[in-house]
Amino acid sequence: MQPTKLNILFFSIFFLFQGIITAQEIGKKDGIEIEARRDTLVSVGDSLPLAQSIKSLDTIIGDAIVQDTIKPQGNQLITDVVTYTAKDYMRISQKENRMYLYNEAEITYEDMIIKAGLIVIDNNKNEVYAYGIPDSTGAYSQKPVFTQANQTVEPDSIRFNFDTERALVYNSKTQQASFNVLGEVTKRENDSVYFMQNVRFTTSEDVENPDYFFYARRIKFVPDKKIVSGLVNMYIADVPTPLGLPFGYFPMTDEETSGFILPSFGDSRRGYFLQNGGYYFAISDYVDLMVLGAYYTNGSYELSTESNYAKRYKYRGNFRLRYENQLDSERGFPDYAERTQYNIQWTHNQDAKANPNSRFSASVNLGSSTYYKESVNQGNTGNFLNNTLSSSVSYSKTFEGEPQVNLSLAARHSQNTNTQTINMSLPTAQLSMSRIYPFAPKTGAKKGFFENINLQYNFRGENQIQTTDSLFFKPEMFEGMNFGAKHTIPVSTNFKVFKYLSASVNANYEENWVFKTFERSWDEAANIEVIDTINKFDSYRTYNFSTNIGTTIYGLKNFGKDKKIQAIRHVMRPNISYNINPAFDQYYDSYERINPANPLETNMVDYSRFQGTLYGPPGRRFSSSIGLSLSNTLEAKVRDKDSTATEPKKITLLNNFSLNTSYNLAGDSLRLSPISFRGGIPIIQDKLDINVAGNIDLYALDNNNRRIDKLNIENGGSLFRFTNANISFGYSFSNEDFEGGAEEDDELENETYRNGGRRDDLFGKGTDMDGRFYDEDDFEDESRDERDDRWYNYKIPWDLRLSYTMTYNNRARQNEITSHSLMFSGDVEISPKWRVGGSSGYDLKEQGFTYTQLRFQRDLDSWRMTFNWVPFSERSSWYFFIGIKSSILSDIKYDKRREPDRQL
Repeated sequence: MQPTKLNILFFSIFFLFQGIITAQEIGKKDGIEIEARRDTLVSVGDSLPLAQSIKSLDTIIGDAIVQDTIKPQGNQLITDVVTYTAKDYMRISQKENRMYLYNEAEITYEDMIIKAGLIVIDNNKNEVYAYGIPDSTGAYSQKPVFTQANQTVEPDSIRFNFDTERALVYNSKTQQASFNVLGEVTKRENDSVYFMQNVRFTTSEDVENPDYFFYARRIKFVPDKKIVSGLVNMYIADVPTPLGLPFGYFPMTDEETSGFILPSFGDSRRGYFLQNGGYYFAISDYVDLMVLGAYYTNGSYELSTESNYAKRYKYRGNFRLRYENQLDSERGFPDYAERTQYNIQWTHNQDAKANPNSRFSASVNLGSSTYYKESVNQGNTGNFLNNTLSSSVSYSKTFEGEPQVNLSLAARHSQNTNTQTINMSLPTAQLSMSRIYPFAPKTGAKKGFFENINLQYNFRGENQIQTTDSLFFKPEMFEGMNFGAKHTIPVSTNFKVFKYLSASVNANYEENWVFKTFERSWDEAANIEVIDTINKFDSYRTYNFSTNIGTTIYGLKNFGKDKKIQAIRHVMRPNISYNINPAFDQYYDSYERINPANPLETNMVDYSRFQGTLYGPPGRRFSSSIGLSLSNTLEAKVRDKDSTATEPKKITLLNNFSLNTSYNLAGDSLRLSPISFRGGIPIIQDKLDINVAGNIDLYALDNNNRRIDKLNIENGGSLFRFTNANISFGYSFSNEDFEGGAEEDDELENETYRNGGRRDDLFGKGTDMDGRFYDEDDFEDESRDERDDRWYNYKIPWDLRLSYTMTYNNRARQNEITSHSLMFSGDVEISPKWRVGGSSGYDLKEQGFTYTQLRFQRDLDSWRMTFNWVPFSERSSWYFFIGIKSSILSDIKYDKRREPDRQL
């Protein structure tokens, strides 16, 4: 809500009632006595111009109609229709020279509305008054309410003088920016300056009984700009506190303004600190900048900048840079250490309406591999579990036409925070052309083998860099750059065989360009392999061929409509494919090497000069194989429990369970590869599927646990042996699932996900600088009217998220479960103002709890209180926060934390 514009209020009152007095004076000059009575003068909903209204009142006396000869005045202050109503009466007293509007009195002029129990205009003093009136119980009711546009002032009474243009407003209530202001006496000095006495201002919704407020004896108030006060101190639950200032300044604007950000203070193992203090720059309506810093008494410091930018219907984005210089112990001690770390994040999203044929986007998260593990100013505790940082900056453009051409340029980055290795692509250029059907008819559908022949063209060129944290942004990182380009032309067609079989034929041609190759030789003197880098353009070409044929088979078993299970349908999709890959021996050479086991013998070593290039060497081994796959779906029709339903309910019993294997025609042994299986078993329809995957092998193992060309059943074993398997599921549910409520939003995102983690909060939730959990808005923004009760719930809202996984490995007779864990996260709203939650898990293999976080949230109306606790593990820590919700007073807070030992 915008601040109330009191200057417009008083101007409008002045114009309105000055016009009324002018009209009254016109009647007096003509010697016409006006005695207004309810039965003759009240006309609820009159909407005449005010001069005409007074003229009509002057001429209606009893049953006689007197012809008025008043000439219209030249300078009218009223420029629009005035509408006035009063439930009981409107009376004009010639003796007192006053006009009275009584009981639910209302005057409307342009966008201004005044409502009160009693409105009085005193022509002698040139003043106007608006009061409340006593109701049937004697209570003061119908207090004045002034409304202009969407702004409202609700005082006990109003007094305004037309001569001095000053006003007194008693016990006024108004809203300015995020503040609700209650002043005992308000004096209007001029159009834009007001003085108030005995003032309470608060962000609490209940200004009469706020949970806290600031009390000032005298203030100077400039609407839409500022409040300047004298002595001011803070009251909590009507109890004065020692928190106060000899003077205060409060900005009163909804627009972003530059200003200082007060730091939080505390102590840690690095000493006392001031943290997250700085300055906010409101640069323009399109971009801002926040600069923060922290300092610790042992010499450690932090610097960070963050900028948000946006242009409507064009783009929006955020840039964040954080740098830390951390000192451990004291200089001169053996455990003294100094290290620096940084983190850079950038997101940029282009509006889809900005340009449909081109798009630029960025998602960058790079920096020191140890940043999330060692940062002392990291609000999101779950981020340290992320093992990968990734970035992508891309531009794409579509060239319309026939064929359509798509161009994209991208820079990518992937960083493993455990090994501290960094892989970058600077840049990657891709060009693709849409499918061309050279034999397709000009009109009608394509039919048969020839008409469906199509081809494409794809180009990919890239420059890859592999480096480490220690060499990042240093000249050495560019020494191992690897350039390459790939041209691909796929040709394919599809057609029907015997009406029920779908067949396709595919051929692929590929040409690879490189800009350096590697020649290898043997140095007999040093007895080592010598690799020479040849920096010149080179290329090689490959091709392959494949075909497949498949169909869909339906099986249906009906049990009758009177049965609970009315029918079962089995859908099978068998597929047979053939693949052939030639051997490209022409790209291989050999050199003679001394046998390390017998120096008197030599043997030949084959190599390709393309080993070590971007796309590697072409295949040397000829392969010819047949692929077999079978996909299964099992569904059932069951009688609906709802007796009003006219159709049976369809449920899935087995979801896309597939088997895959291949038979090597070119091999001499071990021709059949392990059979892989994958599928889903629905447990709760559309909510919970158990996913299974694994491999089984028909071949046996020898004493060295190597596959041999002998079936496992012939070697004294079973028909097949499991080599590996995995079972997993994820499930989210809440009280609404049992009450027929809305489904949970699947698009949940938080900072952990944006930084490479999971969408859910199984790794815990993080907090921002104001102690707010990232999903807390849903808890705070819920209207009190939507809750069963303000202090307790008739129904307890809750939600729970589960994730289970088990991995079995038996490739070399290990016969062991390599991982087995259950993770869970949930929240319970035990009252409309209390929410507790937690995230944890249990490692069933290692018999221990995973990373555990407990969360407590308390809504204190105008305040927020949170407590975040990691009770055990090397990340053991806690964080307590209490502060005012409103952003305009976000610096009034108290927070305390115990940091985890980052050195562990």
